[in-house]
Amino acid sequence: QFTLVESGGGLVQPGGSLRLSCAASGFITSDYHAISWFRQAPGKEREGISCIRKDGNGYTYSDSVKGRFTTSTDNAKNTVYLQMDSLKPEDTAVYYCAADAPTCPRPHERSIVYPVSWGQGTQVTVSS
Repeated sequence: QFTLVESGGGLVQPGGSLRLSCAASGFITSDYHAISWFRQAPGKEREGISCIRKDGNGYTYSDSVKGRFTTSTDNAKNTVYLQMDSLKPEDTAVYYCAADAPTCPRPHERSIVYPVSWGQGTQVTVSS
């Protein structure tokens, strides 16, 4: 069974930082090729944030996080990270990681390409 588990969410003040982790297990290394991050705020549609391939390349889909969020991968640990800096109240959401195959969808494809597997989500709240 293919499993993705997010961790690292919590409450942080505006301007603060958090690092989310997405640990993948229960599969062989060739079963997935890319991991994406999404978020969904209350009353809003789910938003694609970024995607990273095992070679470290990928895309940032959301203009609102460019320059503040960084996605990275540690293949030895089968873990992908989302470093979130300069957090704003509007970043408050449930954050999900998901596995994409065979590769990261291009930005114009993100809304129509559905990941093959999802994590359970982790809450991020930015508030003073």
